[in-house]
Amino acid sequence: MTEWYEESFGEDYLLVYKHRDAQGAAHEVQKMASWLRLPAGAKVLDLCCGMGRHSLALSEAGYHVTGIDLSDVLLREARQLDQDKAVTWIASDMRHLPVEDNEFDAVLNLFTSFGYFTRDEEHIKVLQQIYRVLKPDGQFIIDFLNPAYVEQNLVPESSREFEGQRIDERRKIENGYVKKEITITDLSGGETRHYNERVKLYTYDAFKSMVEEVGLYIEQVHGSYDDEKYDPETSPRMIFFGRRPAEQR
Repeated sequence: MTEWYEESFGEDYLLVYKHRDAQGAAHEVQKMASWLRLPAGAKVLDLCCGMGRHSLALSEAGYHVTGIDLSDVLLREARQLDQDKAVTWIASDMRHLPVEDNEFDAVLNLFTSFGYFTRDEEHIKVLQQIYRVLKPDGQFIIDFLNPAYVEQNLVPESSREFEGQRIDERRKIENGYVKKEITITDLSGGETRHYNERVKLYTYDAFKSMVEEVGLYIEQVHGSYDDEKYDPETSPRMIFFGRRPAEQR
């Protein structure tokens, strides 16, 4: 059985999320760099890098960057944008990273690229991989949604037209997941396509527990990329900043 994330991050994803721009990524990378305080030339992994907006901004900021994603389509876009071939792009499942132990000074997992699986054990595998590939005292940033904010601000339905296509999105919270159904209709009479997205709604305490279970620890939690202090009820994001302990497990 094909998982939703194997179907949804294809050509139509480029259409649905075309509004995400490089300027926003540059602002977010600037803020993350101020939190990480890494030296020039530090090795950074952008885990679930998508089209590479953040990977390229990180490279421009002076880091040696590796971008990993499961989607061949999104990696194709990333390579096309990377005209200087500055970033190392790798296709891989986030639960099984084809990189060496202790390789990176920092690992970034951005814009809710977490919570895709049905079992907690699979999400813990991702955290174990982050621990493994980080150098001792290496840092991580995991940018996740805030469940309370999602529950209070969920837009059940929305529709828009773009490039001759109508994009209808329906959202709901069900059995501890936020789910999105996407229907794309070709307005010239072509085929209609359907996709699903699903992310588990981990609370702060549940997320912290999983992180600590694998040997990582959290130093700060930000509510946004504007240095907003995390508020459990009103912050749109939970941006976890932490590190692997300096001593080996």
